[in-house]
Amino acid sequence: MLAAGECTKADLCYSLQETVFAMLVEITERAMAHSRSKQVLVVGGVGCNLRLQEMLQIMADERGASLCATDDRYCIDNGAMIAHTGNLMFKHDMKTSIEKSGITQRFRTDEVHTAWRD
Repeated sequence: MLAAGECTKADLCYSLQETVFAMLVEITERAMAHSRSKQVLVVGGVGCNLRLQEMLQIMADERGASLCATDDRYCIDNGAMIAHTGNLMFKHDMKTSIEKSGITQRFRTDEVHTAWRD
């Protein structure tokens, strides 16, 4: 598309952003329906994006829900959330040795055992 002059880099990037954000909004809406939630909290680095916040707000309004978008001070890094989860796991004796730890790219969060919710 770029080589053929059918679009600009800006057009391609905008289209990619809109597609990815639409997918995130759809997944969020499904999660809200599944959990019967009326609230959305958007955090993390991507949470700083005003277009994503706008799209989530539209979805929340359509569902009669509320959106809480934290300010940039709390949207930059997920390190605190990861550390909190690690602390919860440690408190519930959920320990993984370095040798057995790893990364699973397609890890399904709905399949994670969360002992602190039992």
